[in-house]
Amino acid sequence: MYPDLDRFTSRRSTVYAPRGVVATSQPLAAEAGVSILRVGGNAFDAAVATAAALNVVEPTSTGLGGDVFACYRTADGDVGAMRASGGAPEDATLDRVRESVAGERDADPDDVSMPFHGPHTVTVPGTARGWEATVHRLGTLTLADVLEPAITYAMEGYPVTEVVSAQWQHAERLFEDNHAREAYLFDGSAPGVGQTVRLPNLGESMQQIAKEGADALYEGQIGETIAGEVQSKGGFLTVDDLAAFEVEWPDPLSTTYGGCEVFELGPNNQGQIALEALNIAEEIGAGEHPYESAERVHAFAEAMKLAFTDGHYHVTDPEYEEVPPLHSKAYARSRAEEIGDDPLEDVDVGTPVAGEDADTVLLTVADEAGNVVSYINSRFAGFGSGLVAGDTGIALQNRGSSFSLDPEHPNRLDPGKRPFHTLVPALARFDENDWLAFGVMGGYMQPQGHVQVLANIIDYDMPLQAALDAPRWRYREDGTLAIEERMPAGVASKLARTGHDVRVLYPGLFGGAQAVRNDGGTLSGATEPRKDGHVAGF
Repeated sequence: MYPDLDRFTSRRSTVYAPRGVVATSQPLAAEAGVSILRVGGNAFDAAVATAAALNVVEPTSTGLGGDVFACYRTADGDVGAMRASGGAPEDATLDRVRESVAGERDADPDDVSMPFHGPHTVTVPGTARGWEATVHRLGTLTLADVLEPAITYAMEGYPVTEVVSAQWQHAERLFEDNHAREAYLFDGSAPGVGQTVRLPNLGESMQQIAKEGADALYEGQIGETIAGEVQSKGGFLTVDDLAAFEVEWPDPLSTTYGGCEVFELGPNNQGQIALEALNIAEEIGAGEHPYESAERVHAFAEAMKLAFTDGHYHVTDPEYEEVPPLHSKAYARSRAEEIGDDPLEDVDVGTPVAGEDADTVLLTVADEAGNVVSYINSRFAGFGSGLVAGDTGIALQNRGSSFSLDPEHPNRLDPGKRPFHTLVPALARFDENDWLAFGVMGGYMQPQGHVQVLANIIDYDMPLQAALDAPRWRYREDGTLAIEERMPAGVASKLARTGHDVRVLYPGLFGGAQAVRNDGGTLSGATEPRKDGHVAGF
């Protein structure tokens, strides 16, 4: 069903542009962002325009029913982050959800786990408020201005690209609800490659938000429809939950790797996992091994394994549970002592929930003023919970599936609590005037992708596009070490001989990276060959 991405023999080089550059996973969305730069918007305006367009042209991976985050460096030199992450409904107590799920499964409430789809997985969507806050605080245009390209695509239509079509077809099993089928199926089927589709219900919702602001979703008719949809299916989300939502502006966490300072979003996001893995990798000299060696993959993968073990247990909403400083150099030194020439055994890296291959969109933007931003938007798994709110065209996220129903677990479900979040935009500072905004979308591939892309640039001196093109490895929840078929000859067999359970997997499971760089005023960008990626500049 998925296209064979490795069949392409075309070559990409890093894109350079004098005034602005946008990198993302769908060409029309990248062009939407550049269109905003052309009319005087800055990188933050373009980021929201690109994200909104992705809601329409890549609706398989993102939407207004999800959450959004940013990590950025402004032209004034401020480094910051934006978190628009919704929490569980106030009425969604652990006992109530357990009993409800047990009733659906005809099971004992003490024996049930959090479902992956359905009404109990819907948390408050943060996207609309996040977009609005980004434009108001950091942009130069209005929310209506930056939503216009997305609205045009939704109302007038667009041809579906190859990877998006495959994702849409893969998600057909979710469209059991009539509202979802009406909004996202065409004559009962997902669209084929090149098929022109319109999403008028979603376009009308965006028009309403453009006119009234984000309040249209959180305190207006759209919000009433969202809450009503969830409640009609047995969930607990209310209009009060929506109205109470606020955007946060946390300071990102950071560490250094190879002389570069790396910034990530802290809990409830999994950025700490990437930072811990980088620290451990540096401690054991992972990047000192030859690039084409199995020893390199082994060292980085073992560092990642330990970071996952720690992060998947401890990372949660810090307002409900203290999260230790997993990203400290001292902690990495103690963990690094466990790594040797053989794979670590009996290490539990289990994810907080099934669904390690979740879908996401990431975009990165740089402008001539000096702003760089990594912006990430998702509903978690494909079309999320499987619910679409009435006739709004808004598919609702299943981010709440990341909660645990174990009352002793740090990431247990609590009213108002934000779940463990996979989304992690990131920055890297190579020197005072050399900044990289980057990220690697794709569930639990994200921190692993961050480590590999940065190591490719820092340890192996790869150009930006080559760092994204390079074959990847991926440590899996089941203990296997997945690699792409393009991995250098002999690496897989040597890893297997040292004890790794090696599997060759489809390239689309190794994430989707995007990156832009401002190196002393020279703007460049790179995009992901494993997606319908595109870099647009002017």
